[in-house]
Amino acid sequence: MKNITKLGLTALAGSLVASSAFAGAMSVSGSAKITHASADETEVQGNSFSNSKGLSFSGSGELDNGYTVSTTYSMTNSAFSSSQVTIDMGDMGTVGLWNNANGAGINKYSDVVPTAGEQVWDDSDTDDNGIPLHDNDNMLGYNGTFGNVDVSLAYVNGGNGSKGGAASDSSWNIQYNNLMDGLSLGVGQGENGTTQDLSTIYAKYTMGSLSVGYQISEVDNTGSTADEESTHIGASLAVNENLSVSAGRFEVDMGAGKVDEESTGFSASYVMGSTTIGFVANSTENVAGTSGSDDSYREIAVSFAF
Repeated sequence: MKNITKLGLTALAGSLVASSAFAGAMSVSGSAKITHASADETEVQGNSFSNSKGLSFSGSGELDNGYTVSTTYSMTNSAFSSSQVTIDMGDMGTVGLWNNANGAGINKYSDVVPTAGEQVWDDSDTDDNGIPLHDNDNMLGYNGTFGNVDVSLAYVNGGNGSKGGAASDSSWNIQYNNLMDGLSLGVGQGENGTTQDLSTIYAKYTMGSLSVGYQISEVDNTGSTADEESTHIGASLAVNENLSVSAGRFEVDMGAGKVDEESTGFSASYVMGSTTIGFVANSTENVAGTSGSDDSYREIAVSFAF
């Protein structure tokens, strides 16, 4: 894997040195969100109203050989949130470096079930149980499409292990599109250092304004922590060009000695130009596999994009 990485970076560096870029374009975009949220009755909650803001700087330029270099730097509430630098090589695919962003590998496809707002397990105390994710800090990645097949690879260098560095992360995902009209199937595997083995398999089907998804994932812990196996099913419906609604169910087998964690939820969004009104109602039973430990979350938000 190290030799492949070195070879790819060497070839990439050579192509960049041999090419000059035309003057690129730079743009700035932003967002603002006002939220009213209500948590579970057992939780302490302060002011139920909040606001958040985001800002993104994007730029791109074309090289002499036709490749396009793009970069994005994003902030949330004046603090860094994510960044990426990608090189689009046309039919050869796209390589990039993502920082705190799931742009490649199994991370990109960790939960593909369609939703009109947020996933049913989101904003609860579940801590992403059963979701196949590895580190995304300065993650090297590749995305390519060959006919009906999408290929995605990711690698995170853990550093020099002999000097106390962490173990490296790696993953891949392959998705076959239009197996039949509107149907996509995918499978992915990965390693979260030496502590977790990750895997997922899923199907997505779109028919007109209706999209349905079904996904099974496993997070196998190499230590004493119990393995987690999740099953997620959901559907999203575009009622018209402005209104979309979705519903789903997410269940996690938390292993021996624990009960299954079960999440259900409903989302809706209404778009009016650059303004979106969203509603989320999620609830989870047996949080982290503890019987009787339940959680719920309700949110209504107005978002503005500019």
